[in-house]
Amino acid sequence: MLAIIIVSWNVRDLLCECLKSLQRHPATTHSQLIIVVDNASSDESARMVQTEFPSVLLIQNNVNRGFTGGNNDGIAAAEKWFTNAAGEPKLSGGMDHCYVLLLNPDTEVMAGTLDNLLRYADEVPSTGLLGPQLLNADGSVQSSRRRFPTLATALFESTWLQNLAPRRLLSAYYMQDVPATQVTEVDWVYGAAMLVRRSTYRQVGVLDEQTYFMYSEEVDWCWRMKTAGWHVVYLPQARVVHHEGRSSEQVSARRMVYFNTSKVRYFRKWHGRFQATLLRVTLLSMFAQQFVLEGLKWLAGHKRSLRTQRMKAYLVVLRSRLA
Repeated sequence: MLAIIIVSWNVRDLLCECLKSLQRHPATTHSQLIIVVDNASSDESARMVQTEFPSVLLIQNNVNRGFTGGNNDGIAAAEKWFTNAAGEPKLSGGMDHCYVLLLNPDTEVMAGTLDNLLRYADEVPSTGLLGPQLLNADGSVQSSRRRFPTLATALFESTWLQNLAPRRLLSAYYMQDVPATQVTEVDWVYGAAMLVRRSTYRQVGVLDEQTYFMYSEEVDWCWRMKTAGWHVVYLPQARVVHHEGRSSEQVSARRMVYFNTSKVRYFRKWHGRFQATLLRVTLLSMFAQQFVLEGLKWLAGHKRSLRTQRMKAYLVVLRSRLA
């Protein structure tokens, strides 16, 4: 049994294309249920699903519960589908052949993807989570495999210091030493598409919505899985096109807050207060520096509307304190 969970917020057209791709390329080896969790969209996404995809189970949230809360809502709905009225698995084989696929609405699955993921998971029961190969819209491979971040990685990766990072540091983090065409056990995969075994999340728990609204939740989840002895695997024979960041880019200031706050919280949870505090102070210092630089450019009269927009965004981050 396969429950496909798509959490959507104001990306109606992308969501429509995602659902069409699932219609074109359904799972053929497992029964399938598609669940769309609409996080209080204002663009008629829910109406589109009801009208054009009546077989989809639609959950309409009154507030935006983020990536973590929305996916946990979907997992709860999947649990009802997996079990009978007595709470027992419907499959005679129990939980081992029940899966959830967390799928971003800005994705499109390609032919054979679902069957390839499910076949590997069925054949290798020690696999707790599988990530497909992600592709950009032009067909090029999108980096989606990772090793767990260290403090050094966190200080450079996705910050203004990234271009100053030692080449080996980020090369190792992005797993550039392993061919993208090779099936590989990894530390974690990008959360745009993740197939998770039911018995795995029943053991380690669902996404940590108390700590993360969005970002770093998949790193946390994979950490818990690997700590419990499960394998996390990258499977390039399964391919998904990912139009990256189309939901989160709608609110850039809040995106910066969520991304960096989640990074700090991950380190606090798994590496202690000292590393988390050092990371937090460093990140805030970078934002403060950028705020000052943008202010100086504004005073010089250079693209003042752009400078004002950026200063407002950085001020939102500074006021959040990344706490």
